[in-house]
Formats: sequence, C-alpha cells, structure tokens
Amino acid sequence: MKAKFIILLITLDLVALFIGLNFGSSGVDLFDGLRDTTAKTIIVDVRMPRALVAMAVGMALAASGTIMQALFRNPLADPYILGVSSGASVGAALVIVAGIASAVNITTAAFLASLLTAFAVYRLGKTRAGLPVLTLLLAGVAMAYFLSGVTSFLIYIAAKDMHQVVFWVMGGFWTANWFKLKVITLPIILGVTFGLYNSWKLNAVLLGEEHALSVGLNVEVFKKRMIVVSALLTSAAVAVSGVIGFVGLIVPHAMRLLIGEDNRILLPSAILCGAAFMPLVDVIARLITEGEIPVGIITALIGSPFFIFLLRRGKYAA
Repeated sequence: MKAKFIILLITLDLVALFIGLNFGSSGVDLFDGLRDTTAKTIIVDVRMPRALVAMAVGMALAASGTIMQALFRNPLADPYILGVSSGASVGAALVIVAGIASAVNITTAAFLASLLTAFAVYRLGKTRAGLPVLTLLLAGVAMAYFLSGVTSFLIYIAAKDMHQVVFWVMGGFWTANWFKLKVITLPIILGVTFGLYNSWKLNAVLLGEEHALSVGLNVEVFKKRMIVVSALLTSAAVAVSGVIGFVGLIVPHAMRLLIGEDNRILLPSAILCGAAFMPLVDVIARLITEGEIPVGIITALIGSPFFIFLLRRGKYAA
C-alpha cells in the first residue's frame, strides 16, 4: 500500500512537470516546441527552469515543515518558525532599496540573511540546559516580528522600488532561471537526503525526549543538526522564490491525514507531494488572470480553508 502510494506521488510529480512545461501565458505548448524555434526557447529557457525551481522549492518547504512539526511536536510549526523568511525579506529589501537589485544579488542577500537569522535565533534560544524547544520557538517568533518591522520600514522608504519589495515578499517564480536552480540544487539535495536518512530519529523525538534518550539518541545534538538542515532548506527556498506561506503546513498535514505519523513514510511523501503541489499552484497563478498573481496569495487562499477543515473535523481539539 505504501509503495503504491509513493509510486502514485512520483506519477503526480511527472504530471505536474508536464503541466508546468505545457501551459503558460504565451499559449505555446510542448508540441509547438518540437517544430518552432521560438516556442522551444520559451519552453527550455523560461518554463523548464521555472517548473524545476517550483518543484525544488516545494520539496524544500514540505521537508522543512515536516521536520519542524516533528522536532517541535507542534502541528502548527512551519518552515518559517525560526524567522528565516523575515530575515530573507530584509536581505532582499536591502538590496532592492540600495539600487543593486540583480537576480544574483537578491538571491545571495536573501540566502545569507536567512542563514544569519537562523543562527541568531539558535544563539538566542540556547541555554545552559541545552536547546529547549519552547525557548527556541519564542526566540524565533520574536525575531520574526522584529525583522518584519525592519522590512516594513524598508518598504516605507523604498519609494519607487516599493512595488518590487512587496512583490518579492508575496512570493512567486516569475524570476526563476537556470542560475537560481543551480544555486538551490545542492543545499536542497543535502538537506532532503539528511532528513530522509534521519527520519526514524524524528519518530523517536516525536514520542518525547525521554523516549528518544531511551533508544540511544543524543537529543540535543540531533535537534541542532535538524535545525541547521531545516534552516538550510528554507533559506534556499526563500532565496529564489520569496515568502510562500502555508506550503510547509498544508502539505505535511495532507500527507499525515492520508498515511499517518510515521516520518519514515511521511517525510518522503511530503517531499514528493510538495514537488507536485508547487508547480501546479504556479500554473494557476500564471493563468488565472491576464497578468500573474503571486504564488503566495494562491497558497494562502488554499491553506486557510484547509485549516478550517481540520478545525471543523476536530483534528486538533483538546
């Protein structure tokens, strides 16, 4: 049953990739690309990197969200819980306001700023007793609010560049290219591989730190490593796509409703589902209007009803 489910998700990924390559605002499809040079350029140089970046971002956010929910033992934890997205927003906004807003500069600044934010939250949350989950959570929330204020201030003083900052914060893939795909490929592969390899340890932590210690797991060291992995995955995703909310929440929850809590199956399922979900949402964002709606808006519109559904069915009732 589980093997069939994984195969189904892989098939869904291939379908999502096909849809991402076949549909766009230009009206060109894959068959046009076989006989027309211009159409081939659109598919290979525009749609293909965009679809692959969207898949990579979906994988990273879904993996990070699943890890955070297990690590914090909190169904509301998401990839941005450590303030990483707020840090990336500040980095991107600073570059835009400074007037050096090239794709390379924005991506680099957002990536480095998000990693610095994760490190700062880690240092703030660390105590002599170790790394208490609640303290880390509160440090992340505080840092996120502070950096959101900094971003708002930068938007206020951005003047003519304000719309560029706002659109970046909303999240989307309109600037996706082969360079951005190359930038995020290695961090995401490393993060996903490490997460999958340690998925059984996430099960141990999910059952409580006492249980994890009883099976020989060094909980403090493991928490540090998984926080680094989650920060790396989220930073890579946010650096190339902006802030796309709810993906790291709704994808792990959807998979959990279907296959249960076992992270050995849940984590790879969430990764595969995220890889299919994101390019499909991107196609919707491209085609729903004559222009292009930021992907973050679409995921918010999908995510909010999903959580209302969870609440109505009493999934997290006390």
